Amino acid sequence: MMWYVYILRLEDDSLYTGITKDIDRRIEEHEDGRGSKYVRGRTPVELVHSEERETMSEALKREAEIKRWSKVKKEDFVKKNGCV
Repeated sequence: MMWYVYILRLEDDSLYTGITKDIDRRIEEHEDGRGSKYVRGRTPVELVHSEERETMSEALKREAEIKRWSKVKKEDFVKKNGCV
């Protein structure tokens, strides 16, 4: 089963990056307040990017890479590689 690295646009226009094996379930968890603390109170969320990785390790590395980017770089990335 594949792992997914995803980027959400939150209600306050911030971007959140995470990993999951089931994107639909994870977005539902975020929407219901059962996701990360950062996302709580910033709903609704919009999935703006996702990509597949074969292992959890690869997904975690990619997530860490994206999280190190500036907001401007993330916005450019989403604009160019955006939506699912």
